[in-house]
Amino acid sequence: MTDEQAQQLVEQLSIQYFNRPFIHKAYFNSRLKSTGGRYMLTSHNIELNKKLYDHFGIVELEGIILHELCHYHLHILGMGYQHRDADFKNLLKRVGAPRFCSRIEPPITIKKKAVIYFYRCVKCGQDYKRRRKMDVSKYCCSICQGKIKFIKSEL
Repeated sequence: MTDEQAQQLVEQLSIQYFNRPFIHKAYFNSRLKSTGGRYMLTSHNIELNKKLYDHFGIVELEGIILHELCHYHLHILGMGYQHRDADFKNLLKRVGAPRFCSRIEPPITIKKKAVIYFYRCVKCGQDYKRRRKMDVSKYCCSICQGKIKFIKSEL
């Protein structure tokens, strides 16, 4: 779907569900990651998440558009357009728009275990455990100021 087709769909849904025209711009924003779309208060434009459309299809996109149109029309009319406002919640219910969009689950990543480095004071035997490797020539024991030596590293 192109930006022009998205614009036409927004205009069509605005007339169909709200009986009011959408006279601003609607387009895809490829930088959107965690939201389905957003209504811009200053320009009155609507940005849509292309990835959600590609992943879920036209039905999900229509729901996102209806949600953003609720923000749009309530803001234009000077009513409560924010998520917490009763006007917004009632209009969402009336047009059947979702409160939240579906999430694209991120791929499961396996966290790499941290390497632990073990050091010991040569003089007093004080043990030190560190997550980062350290230059033993720059440090001394905190108890006796003796030299520190590397012992081992574990995964």
